[in-house]
Amino acid sequence: MRSLIGKQAPLFKATAVVNGKEIVNDFSLEQFVGNKFVVFFFYPMDFTFVCPTELLAFQKQLAAFEQRGVAVVGCSVDSEYSHLAWLSLDKNHGGIKGVTYPIVADFSKTIAENFGVLASEIDYDDEGNAFSIGAPVAYRGLFLIDKKGVIRHSVINDLPLGRSVDEALRMVDALQHFEEYGEVCPANWSKEKDAMIATTEGVADYLSKH
Repeated sequence: MRSLIGKQAPLFKATAVVNGKEIVNDFSLEQFVGNKFVVFFFYPMDFTFVCPTELLAFQKQLAAFEQRGVAVVGCSVDSEYSHLAWLSLDKNHGGIKGVTYPIVADFSKTIAENFGVLASEIDYDDEGNAFSIGAPVAYRGLFLIDKKGVIRHSVINDLPLGRSVDEALRMVDALQHFEEYGEVCPANWSKEKDAMIATTEGVADYLSKH
């Protein structure tokens, strides 16, 4: 699978549910270009087990993303009607009621395919009938997209492995620190720690202090 790092995020227009209740046609990430950073993440399916913990965790930290000028957008291969039903279901019944960021419906699976996170491949039998190899859902992919629409960070987890929302925030901070100060961010960097100048002298100075 080819990496999308440093490339423009694949374009799409799709139906999405926004504000937890409104179905919007022709939703696109292009609306954020020049205006906001984007954390665009995929999850396998609505009404599952690990997925609600992730979507609710992103909602819990939504204000922190918004303070950094970041739009959070989710996506799965379910329909907009499935999204809407799940968004209408209380948490104590396995729902995600209260999630307000957009959730894209990738019912055709083309968005997941274009971002390289579709867990299945299509093959054909001797009679020309198509069938799926693997689960026809999205892996847990996450993409940090800058204001120019370029993917600067991505991580893809297998289906059983939930992601860290705190790590997504840390990567936003690292990218924004680099863009503002021109300093690069070493291992385990966070906002309260030193970054370093990307020169031999800068690295030597950093290592001498740590």
